Amino acid sequence: MDSIKGIYKIGYGPSSSHTMGPHRAAEMFKQKHPEASAYRVTLHGSLAATGKGHMTDMAIERALSPVPTEIVWRADIVPTFHTNGMLFEAFDQHHEKVGEWMVYSIGGGYLSEGEHDTLGARIQSVYDLERLGDIQTFIEREGLSFWEYVEWHEGAYIWDFLGTIWEQMQQSVQEGLQNDKVLPGGLHVRSKAKQYYVRASSYKPSLQSRALVTAYALAVAEQNARGGKVVTAPTCGSCGVVPAVLYHMKRNHDFSDRDIMKALATAGLFGNIIKTNASISGAEVGCQGEVGSACVMAAVAVNQLFGGSPQQIECAAEMAMEHNLGLTCDPVCGLVQIPCIERNSMAALRALDVSFYALLSDGKHLISFDKVVDTMKRTGKDLPSLYKETSLGGLALHGTAIDDGRCTTDTSR
Repeated sequence: MDSIKGIYKIGYGPSSSHTMGPHRAAEMFKQKHPEASAYRVTLHGSLAATGKGHMTDMAIERALSPVPTEIVWRADIVPTFHTNGMLFEAFDQHHEKVGEWMVYSIGGGYLSEGEHDTLGARIQSVYDLERLGDIQTFIEREGLSFWEYVEWHEGAYIWDFLGTIWEQMQQSVQEGLQNDKVLPGGLHVRSKAKQYYVRASSYKPSLQSRALVTAYALAVAEQNARGGKVVTAPTCGSCGVVPAVLYHMKRNHDFSDRDIMKALATAGLFGNIIKTNASISGAEVGCQGEVGSACVMAAVAVNQLFGGSPQQIECAAEMAMEHNLGLTCDPVCGLVQIPCIERNSMAALRALDVSFYALLSDGKHLISFDKVVDTMKRTGKDLPSLYKETSLGGLALHGTAIDDGRCTTDTSR
């Protein structure tokens, strides 16, 4: 299993699979063919279906600039390996092809070359265990906590990395709370985080706590929607969940930065297990892989902060994913706005709820986290493609793209 550093990536939104992944792939292809006089990139499946709303073309063109780049949209071609396929082609000054590369953006900014992937082979495996049950057996035998298990495998340098990640998460919350402009894309969705934050100050403490978490999650998700700088946790589309609950833990429960970095380590471990055994890609398994995974990560982080045992932490993780099973990815007009932004705030609140539910228990339950992750994977495979980041089903039916790539709501449906 890879390092948890792959779960937390700092970059620009609105999508880790549709923006960060393609941008990274374009940079890699340019390094292979810097002599090219022109490029052509054919986007397949979900990348083509929702790429304009996700700014996929802009991300690729920015990486290949100043060389002229043609973007071809082929939503009708859905590769077997993964729906987010990209065919890069390089041409010389005589319009002769000098190179091509088929690559897939598989979620969280990760790339794969398919069944015979060599990209993954370049990443050194850090963890020898990939199932939580096996990890729990190990830490019980060694007397470790989950965060100590991460340090055991990643080394002490992981704290410098997580410190940087935590700083960016806080910055994303703070910047998002200051911006109340309309989000780009044509749906005329106005940022709500600043307004919600102000309103929360007038509530009684029992309500104020949840209102603040909502505002924090909206702040980061809105930052992402406007193409701002965020941390994947584990994706851009779900980037508001973990920062919201941890920012709340620091500001309103006085947890130290060191405590929160330990919580981030545990959260990253659980996100890594989901990525390894199922998927964090909305285009592959629906939003259960994005917001569901983020809910898990936030729940285990909070549970650990409040002194949860490994059994209680595992219980919180299982509940968080269990109650997100079947969640569809149906962004209106392909924009990471409706319902994505609100889902971040709802998942943050749910993470708190399941964490405290687990803390009240002894951690014993019938369905293990490993089993619910397997179930999420199967559920994702069974979901029709209409509900996996294609904007062809669900809530996406209520939005209509117009010629200039902007969007409007369709009130006739």
